[in-house]
Order: sequence, then structure tokens, then C-alpha cells
Amino acid sequence: MSSSATATRSMAMSAPAKERDSVAEVMGASMVGTAIEFYDNYCYSIAAASYFGTIFFTDVAKSDPLLATIMAFVTFAVSFIARPFGSLLFGHFGDKLGRKKTLVVALMMMGIATFTVGLLPGYEQLGTLAVVLLCVCRACQGIGLAGEWSGAALVATENAPAGKRAVFGAFPNMGAPIGFFLAYGINLLLDTNLSSDVMVAWGWRIPFLLSAVLVIVGLVIRLRMSETPVYKKAAAEHRTSRTPLRDLRHYWKQVVLGMCAISVTYTLFYSLGTWSLAYGVKSLGFSQSEYLSMELFAVLFFAAFIAVGCFAADRFGRKRTLYTATAAMLVFSLVCPQLLTGTQNFAGVLAFLCVGFSIMGALFGPCGAYLPELFPAKVRYSGSGLSYNLAAVTGGAFAPTIATALVTSFGIQALGWYLGVMAVIALVALCFIRESKDVDYEA
Repeated sequence: MSSSATATRSMAMSAPAKERDSVAEVMGASMVGTAIEFYDNYCYSIAAASYFGTIFFTDVAKSDPLLATIMAFVTFAVSFIARPFGSLLFGHFGDKLGRKKTLVVALMMMGIATFTVGLLPGYEQLGTLAVVLLCVCRACQGIGLAGEWSGAALVATENAPAGKRAVFGAFPNMGAPIGFFLAYGINLLLDTNLSSDVMVAWGWRIPFLLSAVLVIVGLVIRLRMSETPVYKKAAAEHRTSRTPLRDLRHYWKQVVLGMCAISVTYTLFYSLGTWSLAYGVKSLGFSQSEYLSMELFAVLFFAAFIAVGCFAADRFGRKRTLYTATAAMLVFSLVCPQLLTGTQNFAGVLAFLCVGFSIMGALFGPCGAYLPELFPAKVRYSGSGLSYNLAAVTGGAFAPTIATALVTSFGIQALGWYLGVMAVIALVALCFIRESKDVDYEA
């Protein structure tokens, strides 16, 4: 047994009488990191859709702006490709040494990488090296992000009272609309008050630099939180693993099924938030501020249906709730292309965004409970994190790029084909996932 593991177990056994943090402390500790995660991702997605083609692919943008945008979306994918490696790294330490320390390190790595993006010179200053540095920062973002969600979900659910794991699992996921709202709100404010030339010159940097404020707040909250009672009990009973990744090989089916079930969530998320922004401005005749305003309104539906999905998952079960939401996603894939036609079709686009984000919330909310429930405590951080972050690759990494390429080649109906295929994959995976509403979470 390693000295670090022994020390961790000793601290767990000699822990103070406080068994768990208060509900407010659990909510803050689990929500803040996810809010920063989605703030970072959406600041980057807005910049990739609107500015990075010009700033980092300047020569290409002069002759083919659409190709430059696609190349910017490829850099967006770098973070997702790095995430499975980050989930293995942080999952190992999260299961071996505890949730708290791992989450603090993940948050710092994520925050430093995002802040650095705001300092990078563009192609005109450094040439190809600027793109390389951008990709390095994006990869570091992905590695830090990978350790964030699963740890935050465990902080919430391992502190949950009986029968309320999905509701507590909503805490980290509610950080997503908060991060979305902050990212789009700040960008809308900048876009309204600064000219497009100023935004390209330096205005795009401001949201990335402001992330430092969120990270400092997050670190203060995280450093004050306690280790989760489930992990402390497992450590005291010597049920933690010295080699979580080696033990995880016995649960590869759960990893694959979890990945397939949640991939559609990422595809829908980045089709709504990233691809549709570029498409709405360049093909439907909206201004950037008009489209951002509609997305800010629609994200309220996202937040509301995270709560709806989690309450339903605790009352009716995970599978029944997810079947319903995924079936709704399949229906949505058949009708959504008709909503994205014409010029400045406010009603159609607003319906596309509001209905899409409602379904997204119902899908995303319960995953904070059902993904960790697929795995025992000794590999829960590693297993849920790997499932979640592999889904980020298969469902989200190239979603804006794939959607752009499909719609360019085959028309707007191809978006529906793409979303429909991902929904069918999720439905098949759900057939093989066991109901976990009443699973023993301390096992």
C-alpha cells in the first residue's frame, strides 16, 4: 500500500464529526466547476464560430471564409480529443486519493489554460505557431475539464440523501446553463458595444481573461469543501483501489454503454450552441447579437428541463425518463430542419432553440446520477468520467464540423439525419443499461 493512500485512509478514519457538507455547500462545490467548464467551452465555441477563422487562419479566410470557420471548429475539437486522457489521469487520483484534491487540481488546470487563450497572438504575429499554441491550450483545457464533471457529480451524489440522487446530481449539471448564460451574455454585451473590427482585434480576448475571476471563486469554494462521506467510508473500510484504471477493465461494457447513451446529448448541445450560431448568422440573415439574444432566452428552457428530468428520474426511474427524452429527440430530428428555413425566421429558429434545449436538459440532467451508478465506489470517478468524456469525443468534438459539412453538401435536412442517427444509437444503448434508481451507492 502506498504512503499517499495510507495517509488518505488515516485522514478519513480520523475525520471530524461533520459527516457531510450542507446542501448549500454541496451545491456550490459541485456547480461552480461545471459552470466554469461550460463558460470556457462556450466562450471558445463563440470565438471559433465568429473570430478564430480570421485570427488564426488568416490566409485561408481571405479566399474561403467557410473553410477557415471549419478549420477553427477543428481546433474546438482538440479539447474533446484530449478529454479521455484527462479522465484516465484524474479518475485514477480521484478514486485513489479522493474527490476534493483532484477537483481542485482539475479546476486550476482548466482555468489557467482558458486564461492563456486570451493572451495568445494571432496568425499575423506568429504564423502557424499561433495555431499550435492555440491547440496546446485547448488540449490542456480538455484534460482539466475531463477531471471536472465526474468529480463534481460524485461530490453531489455521494452527499445525497436516499431517493434524491438524481435531484442532487442536477447540481453540477445546472452549472451548464449558468456557464452558457455567462458566456453568451458577456459576448452579447461586447458585441453590442464594440464594432466587429474591435472584436476581431482584441475584444474576443475579454471573455477568456474574465474566466480568472470565476476560477478564483471556484477555488475558494472547493478548498472549503469536505471529502464525500461515501469516499471516506470506503477509505476507512479499505475498499478504495490502489489501481483504479486496472480495475476498471472489468467494467468496459458499462463504459461503452454510458458513452453511447450520452453521446447524443453532446451532439445536440453543440449543434444548438455552436453550429447554429454560425449557420444563423451566415445563412439565415441574423446579426450576431440577434442570435445570441435568442440563445440566451432558450437556455432558460435548458435549465428548467434539467430540473424536470432529474425529478422524473428519481420518481419514475432513470431508464423511463431517458427513453422518453431520447424518443423526443428522435421526433425533433425529423422536424427541426423545417424550422431553419427562410431569412430571419425568428419564430422557427426560436422554436428550434427552445425545444432543442428543453430536450437537451431532460437528457443531460439525469446523467449526473445514472453514469456514476453504473460503477462501484472504487472505480466510480474513473468509470463515469471515462464514459462522459468519450461521449464528448464521439458526440461533441466534431459536431459543429460534421453539421457544417453535411448541411453544406446535402442541405439543411442533413442536420436531421445526423441528430436522428445519434438518437437511435442512444436508444439502443439504453436497452442494455440496467435501471439504477435503487442501486447501493456505497458498494
